[in-house]
Amino acid sequence: MAERIEQRLEERIPELEQLERVGLFTRPEIKAVIKKASALEYKIQRRALHKEDFIDYIQYEINLLELIKKRRSRIGYSFKKDEIEYSIVQRIQGLFKRATGKWKEDVQLWLSHVAFCKKWNMKFQLSKVFSAMLAIHPNKPALWIMAAKWEMEERLSSESARHLFLRALRFHPECPKLYQEYFRMELMHAEKQRKEKKEFEQAKMDLEVFNYSEEILHGELARIVYRDAIQKIQGAEFHLSLLFIAKLFDFTVDLQKEILEKLQAEHADDPLTWDYLARQELELGSLPSSQHSSKQTKASEVAQKEERCCAVFDEAVTSLPTEPMWKCYVTFCLERYNRKTNSEALRQKRLERMLSVFSRAHESNLLPEELYKQWLQLLLELNLSERATEVAAGATKRFGPSVDMWQTRLQVLIQLNSDCVAECFEEAFKQVKSKDSLSLWTLWVEWSEGANSKEDTEALYQQRTCVFNLQRSLLIAVPAVSVTMKEKYLDWAYRTGGYKKAKKVFTSLHENRPFSREFFKRMIQIEKEQESCKMSNLREYYERALREFGSADSDLWLDYIKEELSHPQGKPENCGNIHWRAMKMLQGELVENFVSKYTLLQTGHS
Repeated sequence: MAERIEQRLEERIPELEQLERVGLFTRPEIKAVIKKASALEYKIQRRALHKEDFIDYIQYEINLLELIKKRRSRIGYSFKKDEIEYSIVQRIQGLFKRATGKWKEDVQLWLSHVAFCKKWNMKFQLSKVFSAMLAIHPNKPALWIMAAKWEMEERLSSESARHLFLRALRFHPECPKLYQEYFRMELMHAEKQRKEKKEFEQAKMDLEVFNYSEEILHGELARIVYRDAIQKIQGAEFHLSLLFIAKLFDFTVDLQKEILEKLQAEHADDPLTWDYLARQELELGSLPSSQHSSKQTKASEVAQKEERCCAVFDEAVTSLPTEPMWKCYVTFCLERYNRKTNSEALRQKRLERMLSVFSRAHESNLLPEELYKQWLQLLLELNLSERATEVAAGATKRFGPSVDMWQTRLQVLIQLNSDCVAECFEEAFKQVKSKDSLSLWTLWVEWSEGANSKEDTEALYQQRTCVFNLQRSLLIAVPAVSVTMKEKYLDWAYRTGGYKKAKKVFTSLHENRPFSREFFKRMIQIEKEQESCKMSNLREYYERALREFGSADSDLWLDYIKEELSHPQGKPENCGNIHWRAMKMLQGELVENFVSKYTLLQTGHS
């Protein structure tokens, strides 16, 4: 092994001599490079190889190249690159080849090699890297697409790109992305040939020499790809993705027409088809008008286009009365309403249309749940309070078990200062599953604290028979709700009644599981904020917390020890016993974590 390493170091001598001779590196720097290279070589020549060692070596060589580049720029020397940089680049290539040969499954390693080859414009080597990578990872479509794009865009070889796409489709015959990129590539190839032909015609050259195919020039290869693709992959979304790609090229009018006809024939029952057809009305040309049209005329033209769009949408929701179809219609209206316009008449028309569509979808019981929130927000902005209340009630009637819907309705009622908030909370808890009710309990607490007097809120906390009763929520069988409500109850008690009230609440709850760490930590913090902070109380809180979480929280033990050491009433002699108990209760990595932090604490580095 030593002989091999010596040989590899000797191979560096010519480049190092050149670096010193031309003044890029000094003699001490050359020695440092040799020393570092020797250490790295030993790591990659041993029997037990580690990927990290190869990565470190490659990164070191890349950093060396960057340093040489900066030194060249600084002194203005640009010669001897073949003797210096080329030698280093070849060595990096060898390291990458060994690493990817050893750890073939590491895609990131392959991609790093690809990126390096691209940076140094090593086209021949990169082609080989792609071939080797795809032989190992044929199951990753993204790699095939990357290789094909490089062949098309960098090597300008449409034949190689086409060959790669065809190979990829044998492995992934139903991959939409592969077909989309293959379709795009064929159109780009046709466009490239059309531009070449046009330039040759302008130069009055003999086109027969170049043998341009009219079929290729008109995108027939792309048409073949499209027809094959729709046999393998169904759905309006895929159809539309190919149509959008075709629209990027101005010579594909016939192809676009074929795709659109196929879309309408095979996917007339898909909302995406109707959505596309409706939005197409916006792109249709306007009626002939004077060159300098007034703003009013332009607004009128936009309004007419939008009316035509809505006519298509109206036909769509009649032919296809489904929730996704109404969602497309409402989304379109929202988009148009949110577009800026200086025409007040156009904006008012958009608003009226949007409110009308919302109402129609709601009355048909086909408005999606996620759109109710936007509708209610709009109604509140327009000060349509009664309508907002009515819509919110209808939404919760339709989506009874939905927590989000009830929360939205309650927020509307709270914002309107309604007298029905408490009644609505009661109804919500009857409809929503207990395990999903945490956000409602949280909202109820926040509303109660803000809207009711201190006495009323206190009564709500203490009543055990009423539905709006926090203590009842503490006893329900949903841990997340119970835990959060305990924390809020304790915090509210301290904010409104001070230390004595917080202590009373803690005492009433400290036997009612489940708990959270924050519940105990908050009580400890409250105790420490008092002028007469008692260590006996802190011990009680820590002991109760450790009883619940002592086996899973090493920091809790450390905080307890720190308290005994720093508190005026603390007993440092108790620390040994606390440490012994911690070592018995903690497991695995928690023990190591505790020991290391405890050691730092003993040496005064806490």
